[in-house]
Amino acid sequence: MSGPFAGQVVLITGASSGIGAELARQFAASGARVALAARDGARLEQVAAACRAQGGDALVVVGDVSVETDCASIIARTVAAFGRLDVLVNNAGLGSSAPFESITDLSIFETLMRVNYLGSVWCTAHALPHLRATSGRIVAISSLTGLTGVPKRTAYAATKHAMAGFFDSLRIELDGSGVSVTVIYPGFVFSEINQRALSSDGTPYGERGYKRQPGETMPTDECCRLILQATARRDRDLVMTWRGKIGRLLKLISPRLVDGIAKRAIETRQ
Repeated sequence: MSGPFAGQVVLITGASSGIGAELARQFAASGARVALAARDGARLEQVAAACRAQGGDALVVVGDVSVETDCASIIARTVAAFGRLDVLVNNAGLGSSAPFESITDLSIFETLMRVNYLGSVWCTAHALPHLRATSGRIVAISSLTGLTGVPKRTAYAATKHAMAGFFDSLRIELDGSGVSVTVIYPGFVFSEINQRALSSDGTPYGERGYKRQPGETMPTDECCRLILQATARRDRDLVMTWRGKIGRLLKLISPRLVDGIAKRAIETRQ
C-alpha cells in the first residue's frame, strides 16, 4: 500500500473513540501500521477491525495514560510488536466544564492533569529513544483552549496550556535531532469528549453534556485529515478554524477583547 505513512508505525493514545479512532482509520488507510492505546479494550478492537478493513495492520494496547508504568508498557509493547516507532500521537484527553467556584471535587484538577498533560509527557519520554532512531514525529492534540483562557474550563485549559508549554520547549531541545514536534489546536469537534467531561462534582456529564448545534462543530474526519497533513509536513503547529487563527493574533493586540469573545462563545453554547 502506498501513502505518506506507508510502512510506518503510528501509536495513537485515546484511540477508542472520537479523534483518536478516526485518526487510526485514516493513518491505516495511508499505509501505516497503527498501535491503538486506551482503557477500553472492546472498543479498541472495533477500531482495529476498521483499520484492518482499510488494509492496515493494527495492534490493540490496553492501558491508562494517567499511570506512568502503563505509558511505559504501551510504548514497549508497540515496539515489541512492530520493531520500531515512527509517529507518536498524544491524543488521550478528558474534559471538564464548571465555574471554578462551583467545583466541589478539586481532584478534577489532578485527574485532568494526569490524563491530558502527564500522560503526554510520560508517553513522549518513553517513546523518544525510539523516535530518535527513526527521525520520527511527535504529535500533541491540544485545543484552542490551550491558546487562551476560557471560562468554565479552568481545569481543562490548565492542562492544555501545560501541553503547549511542554511541547514548544521540547521542540527547541530536539532541534537538529530529526524528530519533529507538531502541536494541534482543534476547535469544537464532534466527539464524545463532551459527554465524558467532568462536572463540578467530578462525575461525567453523560447525556447532560453540553451539546453543539449543527454547523458549530468541525466533522471529525475533516479534523483528522488536517492533522494527517500537518503531521506529514512536520508542521510546527496547526490552529484550526479561522476564529482560532484570528484570535491567536488578536490576543497579542487586545487580550481583553479575546477574553470577551471566549466568554460569549461559552455562554452561547451551554
